[in-house]
Amino acid sequence: MELGLTFPLQRFLHQKPPSYGSEADRRFCWDLHVIELRGRKCLLAVHCHSRYTFVRFDVPGLLWADLPALFYTGLADSLSAAGFAPEQVSAYLKAAGDARLTRTHGRREVAFLNRAWEDVLALDTCLDAASAAQPMLDWAVNARPSRCVGFEGLAPAAERIGAALFLKYKSELFPLER
Repeated sequence: MELGLTFPLQRFLHQKPPSYGSEADRRFCWDLHVIELRGRKCLLAVHCHSRYTFVRFDVPGLLWADLPALFYTGLADSLSAAGFAPEQVSAYLKAAGDARLTRTHGRREVAFLNRAWEDVLALDTCLDAASAAQPMLDWAVNARPSRCVGFEGLAPAAERIGAALFLKYKSELFPLER
């Protein structure tokens, strides 16, 4: 899995620019950004294929040191709150492989990340300042119709993430195989 770091996140982490990614399948790519909500540093993660978005609020300094672990925790919490079973999340992470930090995945993907950030700012009344996980905020952002790289037209990212990561068969969701 590739985790694309925005320039502001690279600067915040005092990190040199990573190499470009090589993953052709955007279902296994996420772009990560550092944002400020209510004066606190937060992680914004946006799925490159579906524009599914989640936020980790008020991330302590030490957690930024292990960005993949911070991302995996946030992804698991968000997808679980969105109704996916832990087995499905584990299967996706297994299919995606180990995390590799890269540059962001392209202009269009970053443009959609910026739109997701605008939605987060517009919906910050859904923020729970007592929790790192933000299920209400994630739900509100992902319920808005939006555009993305992997699908045509407007639709909520909450609907597209299931189609992007899992296949429907006989009313059960099975993980996507590589």
